[in-house]
Amino acid sequence: MASERLVEDYHDATRAARRVPDSVEIWDETLRDGEQMPGVHFSPDEKLRIAELLSEVGVGVLNAGIPVVSEEEARAVRLVAGAGLRAKVLAAARTVPKDIDAVIRSGVSHIAIFVAASNVHLRYKLKMSQAEVLAASVRSVRQAKEAGLHTAFVTEDTVRAPFDFVERLYTAVQEAGADRLVVADTVGIMTPLTFRWYLDEFVRRVRPNDLSVHCHNDFGLATANTLTAVECGARAPHVCVNGLGERAGNASLEEVVLDLEVLYGVRTGIRTERLYELSRLVEELSGVPIAANKALVGYHAFSHEAGIHTHGILAHTLTYEPLQPSTVGRRRQMILGKHTGTAAIVEKLKERGLTAPDPLLFELLRRVKSETEARSKDELKRFLAEYRTLFEHPGLSDDEFWAMVDAVGIRAVSA
Repeated sequence: MASERLVEDYHDATRAARRVPDSVEIWDETLRDGEQMPGVHFSPDEKLRIAELLSEVGVGVLNAGIPVVSEEEARAVRLVAGAGLRAKVLAAARTVPKDIDAVIRSGVSHIAIFVAASNVHLRYKLKMSQAEVLAASVRSVRQAKEAGLHTAFVTEDTVRAPFDFVERLYTAVQEAGADRLVVADTVGIMTPLTFRWYLDEFVRRVRPNDLSVHCHNDFGLATANTLTAVECGARAPHVCVNGLGERAGNASLEEVVLDLEVLYGVRTGIRTERLYELSRLVEELSGVPIAANKALVGYHAFSHEAGIHTHGILAHTLTYEPLQPSTVGRRRQMILGKHTGTAAIVEKLKERGLTAPDPLLFELLRRVKSETEARSKDELKRFLAEYRTLFEHPGLSDDEFWAMVDAVGIRAVSA
């Protein structure tokens, strides 16, 4: 008798409609865009620790930072570039000669040159014309290529720029030698269907040799849009560990990797069993706690309390878990609380080789529920108050800033 299929997998029904590469190269932005999250700062040594683990885990490319930002940042990039990592080390630069020079001096093998593309950025931030942006971009790509750097070209706010300008700009930099073209949804306004149309049109018009994407999470769609881009042929999706990054963050490394590996069958080269270790390290060094319900690495991602769920998990883990916790270096937890059922109590008693008749079992269950329902929330409220104080106002306080103003000697000018 043939074994019964326990779950149906409908992904095969859509496989033919995808244009997914057999493998992708994960491009991690934790040390650059991740660090730009308000309140986050990595020392050079901390950057090296994260970079070493990213490389060990199997990340293909890691962005070490923007060396022109400060001497400390330049030292951090040099430290990572000289560490002999298996991952390719990249640094970023604006379309400014001194930025490119700083990357060249840092010793990295890869560069990402970035410039804004949308009219709102050109008019109000850069105060440059499209012609000026195009000329600076071509000049910068040529400067990087002459120095022997693998060159990626990125535009901020690509998807809100006039498409004719996007086509002219990317075509020009590719002709100038850019190795990889990166499309950015800088404020996260794409939906998967719209992004599919956009990338199909981009590929048709520009014909990129190598396509990459950088998706932000302002509307919670960064991972979905990144997967859409891979379906459109993107080979180097940008990610950040724990979804760190500007504002609401970037596409999450752990989500993109497991989605590709498990749901798409695409090889990422990532040792997924070490992802929780990586997630915890970045949590510690960034100071940004992992959300309890964060997919895959959140503290409750493999925890079960409700009686129906724990009963199902104990019968067969596939009932309420789509993959084994060990896949990402996790362990399953059975939580005893208000929603606990007898199955969890029975399983817990087994840890000490105990069994109990129903009357005692029901009494124990009643006490578990009563105790958890009666617990004070005062400690939790104190924790949340401290958490909000830290994260609603990261960086310098007003008092610290005005003390610096006084120390520098800035004074009001009388009328």
